[in-house]
Amino acid sequence: MKTTRLRQRAGILALAMTSLMLAQAQAAQEGQALLESKCVGCHIPEGGDAISRISHQRKTPEGWLMSIARMQLMHGLNIADDERRTLVKYLADKQGLAPDETEGVRYAMERRLNTVETFDEQLSQTCGRCHSGARVALQRRPAKEWEHLVHFHLGQWPSLEYQAQARDRDWLDLALAEMVPELAKRYPLDSQAWSEWQKARPEAKVLLGQWAFSGHMLAKGDVRGVMTVSADTGDTFKVEVNGQYADGTPFVGGGSAILYNGYEWRGNVKIGDTRMRQVFAALNGEMKGRMFDAEHDERGLDFSAAQQGQARLLAVQPAYVRAGSEVELTLVGSGLQGSVQLGAGLEVVKVLEATPTQVRLRVKAAATAAPGRRSVVLGDLGGVDLAVYKDIAEVKVVPAFSIARVGENGGSTPKVQGRFEAEAWGRDDEGQPYRIGYLPAKWSVQPFDERAREDEDVKFAGQMQKDGVFVPGAAGPNPQRKMMTNNAGNLKVIAELEEGGQKGEGQLIVTVQRWNNPPLP
Repeated sequence: MKTTRLRQRAGILALAMTSLMLAQAQAAQEGQALLESKCVGCHIPEGGDAISRISHQRKTPEGWLMSIARMQLMHGLNIADDERRTLVKYLADKQGLAPDETEGVRYAMERRLNTVETFDEQLSQTCGRCHSGARVALQRRPAKEWEHLVHFHLGQWPSLEYQAQARDRDWLDLALAEMVPELAKRYPLDSQAWSEWQKARPEAKVLLGQWAFSGHMLAKGDVRGVMTVSADTGDTFKVEVNGQYADGTPFVGGGSAILYNGYEWRGNVKIGDTRMRQVFAALNGEMKGRMFDAEHDERGLDFSAAQQGQARLLAVQPAYVRAGSEVELTLVGSGLQGSVQLGAGLEVVKVLEATPTQVRLRVKAAATAAPGRRSVVLGDLGGVDLAVYKDIAEVKVVPAFSIARVGENGGSTPKVQGRFEAEAWGRDDEGQPYRIGYLPAKWSVQPFDERAREDEDVKFAGQMQKDGVFVPGAAGPNPQRKMMTNNAGNLKVIAELEEGGQKGEGQLIVTVQRWNNPPLP
């Protein structure tokens, strides 16, 4: 009977894989046909399947979506929604970026809008003063196309030469003479990484099956569970999520996803009553990225997953234990088996649960356990650290710098919250600092500077909740404020640990609505 069921499942999987392959071939044909019917009216055929401008760029799915949207808004392109989706899929597959080419700048696709970028001064002043530097780094062009992009910017936004960091220099000459060659060298159309990826790019069918996942959402905590991926048409999937937060809140739902360029996973799922988006890199049996509320991208969680059949240890939750205490720890991963080793001074009192995706333990830490980070080993698996601490040396507010935005009040733009956690740090026996993890804290805000005090920003900018969530004020002018200004503010965010009372500080800017909110900021 068991053999029969296995054969039936194998047959179903084979049919699903065949369906995926046939749909992929059809989608490629439709994409090329759309490119010819919708784009050649303005873009010139160059022989073969090459078309002027379009064939000389490589971008992420979000980048191609923005290009097509610009053609609609500025040049009157008439294209249906389903046709646009097909064209984005075709271009992202054919002219995308290799995984190595997105390394370090995926935060833009993942909507990590509080990221403080670290590009060089030249790129930051030329490009990063209007949009993220990551938007530049997530595309590839030859020198001629970078030159076209400079001219496009000046033609479309002629005032940019009179803005700060442009009006005090010959902006156009610098952009053409210095920036274009640098961009062509740094982000070229042709690269070894892209050539090798095209040869090694896996098919969508390798992602079918179950995925154990681990995550963390600021102001909410750890989450874990299993995501099941089944085949739909083309490079699309049906997704089921079954998990929970560390406090027991369910994290359950489902939806759909699509795969671009062999590894760019984009999902739309509904968890409870919340619609969430998934932006992951799916590579070598792992998924890493971010899930976030479709209406509030500031409400997101870091996400990592391991595929069934890939033995990996993803996380230990929580990732810390205090010397002299007894706690429950959960190891999360795929293919989990074997004995647990936590290092000197830590004793596994009892194994509460052991499955291939999670192992729950009762652990006792001796009062003499050495402070610091140590490796967690489960059978043959490692790669996860556990922090042991006696005292807390420092508290950091995460993120250290954040932006919230006023909203609502009769308008269509929602408020953008600030979300914070208190990150504790300790020192080992050699005096070296090490990260302990997020600990419970009491939250408050104060004026960041004297101007904020004079303007009563604490009174008007919004309210800090007890869970580290800051809810900004209403949009529009406020008659109670000086000169009827809006509810913007400059605030100091203060975290006071419930354990020990140590304090940490961060900065929160409360500002106006974000009216232009493209897929790549």
